[in-house]
Amino acid sequence: MTHPQSHVRNPGMPLTTDWFDRVQVNRPATERRAASLTTRRSVKKEHQAAWLVKAITCTDLTTLAGDDTAERVQRLCAKARRPLGDAIVAGLGLPDMPVTGAVCVYPTMVATAKRALSNSGIPVASVATGFPAGLMPLDLRLAEIRYAVDQGADEIDIVITREHVFKGNWPALYDEIAAMREASGAAHMKAILATGELSTLSNVYAASMVAMQAGADFIKTSTGKEPVNATLPVSLTMVRALRDYGARTGVQIGFKPAGGIKTAKDAIAWQILMKEELGRRWLEPDLFRFGASSMLADIERQLEHHVTGRYAASHRHAIA
Repeated sequence: MTHPQSHVRNPGMPLTTDWFDRVQVNRPATERRAASLTTRRSVKKEHQAAWLVKAITCTDLTTLAGDDTAERVQRLCAKARRPLGDAIVAGLGLPDMPVTGAVCVYPTMVATAKRALSNSGIPVASVATGFPAGLMPLDLRLAEIRYAVDQGADEIDIVITREHVFKGNWPALYDEIAAMREASGAAHMKAILATGELSTLSNVYAASMVAMQAGADFIKTSTGKEPVNATLPVSLTMVRALRDYGARTGVQIGFKPAGGIKTAKDAIAWQILMKEELGRRWLEPDLFRFGASSMLADIERQLEHHVTGRYAASHRHAIA
C-alpha cells in the first residue's frame, strides 16, 4: 500500500497582507469550538478501528533525537513498512499491510532511510534550516535544504524565524520561506510555525497565511521541541487559515500537527478536526500528516484489543 502525492503543488503568490493583517482570532471562542470536537462525535468499535488504520497511513514516523544512529533509523523504517502484526491485519480483514505516510529524520540520516525504504513507496521527510530553532544564517539554512534534497529527501520540513512574526515583519518572513521553497526544488515543503512560541492565535493565523502565500505545500504546528506543541485550538486556527487560503486561490494545502500527539485517542481527535472543518479529502496522506512516533505503538495496541478483546503489554508493540 503506497501513498502517491497526488494534489497539485502550491505555486505560491505575491505577499498580500490584507488577507490577514486585520484578522483577530478570538481565543475563548476557538477553545470552545476545539473542545466540542471530541464531545459531539463518538467513534466506536469497527468504525474506531477504521479511523485508527487511516491514522497509520497519515503518520510521519519520526526520530529526531540527538543520539540517532543508522541502526535506529533502519528499525524505524522497518516499522514504517510493517506497522502492524500480521495477526492484526488478518483480524481486521485488511487486503494489504498499511504503511505509514512517511519517515521523518535529520538530513544526515536521509540516505540511510532512503535505502531502508527502497521500493516501499514510503517517502522520506527531512527536517532542515537549523531545526528546531532556525537561528542560523539564511544561506546555511538553504544549503542544508539542498543537502537533504541531494541525499534523496522527498519532503522538507523547514522552520521559520519567529522574530519576524513577533515584529510583524511579513515581507521578511515571506522572502525567507519563498527562498526555502525554491531550495526545496521538487521536494514538498512543510513550513513549521513553532506555534507554541508565537504568543497569540492571531499571529498563528497570519504566519500560516504568509507561509502559504510563499509557497508552502503544508503548514505544520510544531517542531516537537517547544514547551507547548500541537493543540486543538492552534490546529483549528491553522486549519481555518488553510481553508480561507483555499477558498481564495483554489489551492489545496496540507496540514501536519506534531509534538505531544501520543495516543490513539489523540489521533482520532485530530482526524475529527480535519473531517469537520475541511471534509473527507483531508484525511488522506497527501494532505494530512501526524508528526509522531509513540502514537503508533498505542494505535497498534488498540487495534489488537479490537481484534482479540485483550490489551497486550506495551512492550509487545515497540516503536521501532
